Amino acid sequence: MGKIIFYEDRNFQGGSYEASGDCAELTSYLSHCNSCKVESGCFMVYDRSNFMGNQYFLRRGEYSDCSRMGFCDSIRSCRMIPQHRGSFRMRIYERENFGGQMHEAVDDCESMMDRFHMTDMQSCHVMDGHWLLYEQPHYRGRMYYLRPGEYRNFREMGIGSLMKISSMRRITDTCS
Repeated sequence: MGKIIFYEDRNFQGGSYEASGDCAELTSYLSHCNSCKVESGCFMVYDRSNFMGNQYFLRRGEYSDCSRMGFCDSIRSCRMIPQHRGSFRMRIYERENFGGQMHEAVDDCESMMDRFHMTDMQSCHVMDGHWLLYEQPHYRGRMYYLRPGEYRNFREMGIGSLMKISSMRRITDTCS
């Protein structure tokens, strides 16, 4: 089980709200959120309600100023990432609806171009584990969280039109 505490103002000031799971709308509890503490587990936080917008991966620790993470205004929603102990497996596709080149990934990939010779990734099927996709090689830039399931069209999810996938990393059980 995870635990995260959100604070209205920077440096853990103002009103607070504690969550131990997903929260689609933090403004139901706080007028805004500009700092947080992850006491256990891992979370994705979002700058829009309903797990939309820019995302940031948080491990256990203190985050005194969310604007340093790239949030221009406030955290609006969060999703707890369950621990996964087991294998990781994902099929990645060059085109929408599982078209084009297909490759299978079972571990982290610093550069999609270097490893798979793919210039673009537009769909995938996550069979095992939880993954982070990054817009730049070496796990940099904006990120997107994927849990097990089929992702047929990144553009419809707001990924493809906003960013190109250049690296990916497994979310391991080091979140505690």
